Amino acid sequence: MAEKIAKTEKEWQEKLSPEQYHVTREAGTERAFTGKYWQTKDPGVYHCVCCGEPLFSSDTKFDSGTGWPSFWSAIGRQNVAEHKDVSYGMTRTEARCARCDAHLGHVFEDGPAPTGLRYCMNSAALELKPEEKK
Repeated sequence: MAEKIAKTEKEWQEKLSPEQYHVTREAGTERAFTGKYWQTKDPGVYHCVCCGEPLFSSDTKFDSGTGWPSFWSAIGRQNVAEHKDVSYGMTRTEARCARCDAHLGHVFEDGPAPTGLRYCMNSAALELKPEEKK
């Protein structure tokens, strides 16, 4: 993981769209089946929209039927920090970018093999960088 990034709220607001800011800096959630990556099958690497940290490979993306992009593994456990989230009267595991603390989504233990995990992410928190053509 690269060096931690810290910016003021004003700096984040200037860099991000209102939806990206709401999701990543205020721990918001985009509506299901509306994000630009929930159906994407393009090969590449999903990066943090805030700091560019590589987070997920399209090789681990799967159709969870939830309406959000879902992955069974992060590129590196060190890239995605997990925290206990007790908001809205339930206990979940929140996923954040380990480099800039951007809220990405949540991790559930109902995913496919080989990990059994489902990283349920917000498209607004991600930027897909296509795989280089060879």
